[in-house]
Amino acid sequence: MARTKAVLESKIRVTDCISLGVLTRFIPRGTIDEALLATGTESQRERLLPAHVVVYYVLALALFMNVETREVLRWLFEGLKWLTGGAGIRVAGKSGISQARTRLGWRPMQAVYDRVVRPVAGPASKGACYMKWKLASIDGSVFDVADTKENAAAFKRPKASRGRSALPQIRAVALVENGTHVLFGARMAGCRISEAVLAREVLHALKPGMLCLADRYYPSFSLWGQASATGADLLWRVPRHWKLTCIERLSDGSCISELYASTSDRAKRRNGVRVRVIEYQLTGTGKEHETYRLITTILKPDRAPASELAALYHERWEIEMALDELKTHLRGNKVVLRSKSPDLVRQEFYGLMLTHFAIRALMFEAATKEDVDPDRLSFMHTVRVVRHKLPRFAAALSPSGLAHVAL
Repeated sequence: MARTKAVLESKIRVTDCISLGVLTRFIPRGTIDEALLATGTESQRERLLPAHVVVYYVLALALFMNVETREVLRWLFEGLKWLTGGAGIRVAGKSGISQARTRLGWRPMQAVYDRVVRPVAGPASKGACYMKWKLASIDGSVFDVADTKENAAAFKRPKASRGRSALPQIRAVALVENGTHVLFGARMAGCRISEAVLAREVLHALKPGMLCLADRYYPSFSLWGQASATGADLLWRVPRHWKLTCIERLSDGSCISELYASTSDRAKRRNGVRVRVIEYQLTGTGKEHETYRLITTILKPDRAPASELAALYHERWEIEMALDELKTHLRGNKVVLRSKSPDLVRQEFYGLMLTHFAIRALMFEAATKEDVDPDRLSFMHTVRVVRHKLPRFAAALSPSGLAHVAL
């Protein structure tokens, strides 16, 4: 019996059927439509590249950083051939792609990111929690962007001791869910903006029940107050020059001290914020003489002993690994963000963050199914699987077809 060629109904456009499989599973079309509506960027008329398709296209760009933009779009449409017999699909040219991305702008991408990206681990997830707390860390990094006058004016170049730096850069700060490497709450700015300043826009993503780890670059009286006001607990390293007078020595060797907004407040012991101080030195690391000083909002040793918090602090390096995944394995080593204008750089950045989330969420789901720690799965292998299956994923009318994907 002859097969009937699959066709689309007359009222359905080819672009309405585009789904990036693994990406749409965690970044659904409905959420994109909500973000487009909220930012006033939904398509007002039929286009070859309507707004929701451009969102998915920006995500595909993050998967194929080394591939020419029109070729990425061709890959995105490749999976639709079984629906159309290869006819009826017209890939936009570079100019059309650029115009479509410009119409979309960056605010819908940020809106989608804020709606979708969140911690995914549960209380029983392996490697995600300490005691009752879900572990998170905060840190930042820089990304090279295309060397255009517009990008240089908007984001600046890093300072150089001689001459000028080769490329403009953006700076990004994010929180990471330690157990899954999901980067959430991320914000970006020009490279001359300090991480501590940019962190103020990130801390809103902390929630009660989290324990946030941070390096000594971040602590200040105001930032500590903003972070603790979220209801999350904190475990931050502080610089050596900080004066932390011991008010009460505790049973585990830690002590109670107070933070002050100014030297005047400290002298008069007014408006102080109580913290617990933990001091220790590492052995067998080559840094035996370096003293680590941590401060925490967890004031009672019976809730979290000093020795355990000291060991726990070094899990802060999980965010370094997550940022390495983003910059080296997904973006590609030494690859510059391709966008030529500041708005499209911002758009590309949030596309990169969303794609990283989708991959990490898929890895967490696979790890949970097999009852293993997500750290045992290879991020790069997962990226290869997603890239390899993208043409077939692109034809999926729903993400349910992903149930068979093996990592």
